[in-house]
Amino acid sequence: MKRILLVAATTGYQIRSFAEAAHRLGIEVALATDRCHVLEDPWRDRAVPIRFNDPASVQAIIAAGPFDGILAVGDRPAYFAALAAVALGVPFHSPASVDAARNKFHTKQRFAEAGLPVPRFSRMSTADDPAQHSRLATYPCVLKPLGLSASRGVIRVNNAAEFTTAFCRIKALLARPEIRLSGEDQDQYIQVESFLAGREYALEGLVTAGRLQTLAVFEKPDPLDGPFFEESIYLTPPRQPLSRLVPAAEQAVRALGLTHGPVHAEMRDDGEQTWVLEVAPRPIGGLCAKALRYDGAVPLEEILLRHAAGEDVTHFIRERIASGVMMIPIPASGVFESAEGVDNATAVGGVEEIAITAKAGQTLEKLPEGSSYLGFIFARGSTSEQVDRSLRQAHSKLRFRIAAKLPVI
Repeated sequence: MKRILLVAATTGYQIRSFAEAAHRLGIEVALATDRCHVLEDPWRDRAVPIRFNDPASVQAIIAAGPFDGILAVGDRPAYFAALAAVALGVPFHSPASVDAARNKFHTKQRFAEAGLPVPRFSRMSTADDPAQHSRLATYPCVLKPLGLSASRGVIRVNNAAEFTTAFCRIKALLARPEIRLSGEDQDQYIQVESFLAGREYALEGLVTAGRLQTLAVFEKPDPLDGPFFEESIYLTPPRQPLSRLVPAAEQAVRALGLTHGPVHAEMRDDGEQTWVLEVAPRPIGGLCAKALRYDGAVPLEEILLRHAAGEDVTHFIRERIASGVMMIPIPASGVFESAEGVDNATAVGGVEEIAITAKAGQTLEKLPEGSSYLGFIFARGSTSEQVDRSLRQAHSKLRFRIAAKLPVI
């Protein structure tokens, strides 16, 4: 029996999906998560307790081995997995490439050095005077934290006053205890980039010996022009396929030095060229992978496990119908109480599932500070236009009760 190490956050949505896929394949998955080593298996999953920001935790992985392969879910788990892969002697992206990929400034540096098109970009410390930087900026531009994902903390600004306001807002976000606790140096900086117009796309892929295999290309049909950049709908295949997307992703993978494992690329296309925003050395996040199926109804997690176990997965082809997912946006910050209309929304033609992941009593926060969604809507259909309509119609039937959060006095 092959044995694969899965490095993931304790709260990761995809852990169960990987466990189910592993059971079908007859593969053993050992879980490594960021939890206290003093507690004795509180979730009863026999996970190896580690700290993502502590390289010494790799010793616990070695002790739990041997393993035939390794996978990571999430940006911080990916870097730890890269360190562990070196110690275990199993293939994975190198620590240097993962470190570059998860830092927006280093990513842009690698892209520029490789000759890829990049916007004008610079980095400033959270200790800097934003007024000074605002006088040097070209507007419109985008301010973003170096290490946060899912558009968290990303703000478009159109003038110097908005620049200073956005800087202070991102600085306050980076000062939060749960972010400071990670001890990441990149959380002390904010990047400034020229705003890029155009449509956004995403590419899901696997890299083997440095070569990219495209598993899916997603279109994001809603304009993402700011001031915040909340992603919502992913459709595949794109309604207007662009031949330059895959070559751009291949160039970006090579520029970062990513060599083995899943990748998720985010791109913008202005009608003339493709700009790669970033390439994350991990699979698509949340439950979004459920939008992808391959011949024989094979889920993405099964392909990733097979790849990690050393199998050739190049023969897997995405199903021939269109599919999509809506990450249900948070309409207002507050305390989640309930979701209504789920049955009516599920009855919409083409809708396969609605998963409300928010829990009663959970504090919700809108972007740019927030980092979660209310849930996910999944649909399939003969065309991407049909899937798009199904997702929007289902969403229109949902109602969410969110109570105002009382201030602490």
